[in-house]
Amino acid sequence: MREGGFPMSISQVPSNLNSTVSAPEHARPSFRTKTVATRLTPAELAEVESAAEKAAKPLSEWLRETALRTARQQPADPLELLLAEMWAMRYVLLNHFHAGALAAAEGKQIFPDSILKVRDEADARKLQHAQKLIEDFVRFQEKNRSM
Repeated sequence: MREGGFPMSISQVPSNLNSTVSAPEHARPSFRTKTVATRLTPAELAEVESAAEKAAKPLSEWLRETALRTARQQPADPLELLLAEMWAMRYVLLNHFHAGALAAAEGKQIFPDSILKVRDEADARKLQHAQKLIEDFVRFQEKNRSM
């Protein structure tokens, strides 16, 4: 069961195996090949459709974006959360030191709004960067083991 009590199932939609076009792996677009289904009451469906309409998006796009945003906001484990917070702190400190040095060199001040903006940017990006750091570390470890 997922949050809100909605059961979800995942099934795979086969990709086109007869395609003759071949591109390098890094050049291929990321095609969506998986489907997630859920059951809603009529009232819940109306609520979800209303939210998608308010966002001026098709229902499927709104659901995908909402699900991914929620999934990406939650760390896989406490160490990931700790790494995310450390990355955010580093990002905030380096940006503030850099902005402070530039402001001092130009005889200007740093305004509170710019400090809040850097904090918000760090919060929005921290889990994504922590996950990338972990992926890079695991890839590095696997590469070294195979040598």
